[in-house]
Amino acid sequence: MSGRQTATEVAQSFYGLIEEKNPKINAYLALSKERAFAQAARVDAAVKRGDPVGALAGVPVGIKDVLATQGVPTTAGSKILEGYLPPYDCTAVARMEAAGAVVLGKLNCDEFAMGSSNENSAYGPVRNPRDAARVPGGSSGGSAAAVAAELAVVTLGTDTGGSIRQPAAFCGVVGVLPTYGRVSRYGLIAFASSLDRIGPFARTVKDAATVMQVIAGADAMDATSSARAVPAFGAGLEKGVKGLKVGVPAEFFGEGLDGEIKSAIETTLEKLKAEGAEIVPVSLPHSKYAIPTYYVVATAEASANLARFDGVRYGLRAKDKGTGAYPETLAEMYRETREQGFGAEVKRRIVLGTYVLSAGYYDAYYKKAQQMRTLITRDYLEAFGGVDVIAAPTTPTTAFKLGEKADDPVAMYLADIYTVTGSLAGLCGVSVPCGESKAGLPIGMQILGKHFDEATVFQAAAAVERVTAG
Repeated sequence: MSGRQTATEVAQSFYGLIEEKNPKINAYLALSKERAFAQAARVDAAVKRGDPVGALAGVPVGIKDVLATQGVPTTAGSKILEGYLPPYDCTAVARMEAAGAVVLGKLNCDEFAMGSSNENSAYGPVRNPRDAARVPGGSSGGSAAAVAAELAVVTLGTDTGGSIRQPAAFCGVVGVLPTYGRVSRYGLIAFASSLDRIGPFARTVKDAATVMQVIAGADAMDATSSARAVPAFGAGLEKGVKGLKVGVPAEFFGEGLDGEIKSAIETTLEKLKAEGAEIVPVSLPHSKYAIPTYYVVATAEASANLARFDGVRYGLRAKDKGTGAYPETLAEMYRETREQGFGAEVKRRIVLGTYVLSAGYYDAYYKKAQQMRTLITRDYLEAFGGVDVIAAPTTPTTAFKLGEKADDPVAMYLADIYTVTGSLAGLCGVSVPCGESKAGLPIGMQILGKHFDEATVFQAAAAVERVTAG
């Protein structure tokens, strides 16, 4: 806090911007004004007393609507959770508030984080702030758009197969994929539990590293969170890339990659080389199997996780459309609630996941996908034997138009072709802007790192940010 504005004044100014801009973008689904102003008042009082304040003191933040926030609507972008008020906070949210962050509200997303365009939300699509006719990416489209439109300083999103990195690239902001286990998943409404991760969006690598410093670390409420020590993520941001070995996978630069994106990535790599980085060709031979592998593993886990939404304990309990009365049997209640509560893409993934887990198909699909996941991970481990980070495009195209891929699920899934491998392997990574297309649309570069080596990834991403500035 510089003292020029109080936290309360900053929060008021951001709510003014949200009131002005959000109707066009549809990034926010719910605002938490009472909570925000109470937090801002606490920060202001601490500053006035001269007490030490946290790293995020007074910083206005937005939270993806799959992260539980006590007393604030948390819907996962679905009708089946419309009006749901969690009785507790997600650990990542609690840690941000403990560091002084002011939570402005909840951000739109693809339903249950299932999508690559933010068109699957039950509450309408988010629009890209750069071009309202285009998607912001998904599933964390609201989180990326809010930062790009300056409706929050930083936001939290989730990444299962690219849901932070891809919208970051489409909206021209920084998006972080932490190593699996680096950030607690407690309070995250699960899509695919072995893949889901919580990470920040920001306008700069430094801001993203600051948020990661706050939210990372072990959590007794999440058995999958790592007990590894959390390093100073921002310590190497000024070090540059001299002597850093940057791997470039040939498989990410082949057919299907937009020419302007390829050119922007190659130009950026040349600039890194001029700064002293060593550009090293690497191979990830099993990456061509990543999309089918991911959509077997992720949907199988979704089928198990979403079974809890049954109309019994929380969320929607649907009435019969014909009679207007509640169903008489348990089976009918399940069927009506899920039919009316889930959207088309969620139903598609549940059915696919249930199929690959069913008797007679488990070995043919799910077991084989897990074996392929191991091979994809091994490819990365072998590549990292000779390089410090791997650089690649984040997306095959720039932001596409709303509705362009809505009727073709396979085409939509291919939007994640460069991000799912890192997800399957449990790696960390950052998508950082590295240029624009001739149409003025952002282009993102993906820096992937070894497990728990976020510090080196931030170091390389900060160098990309510097060499591409202006």
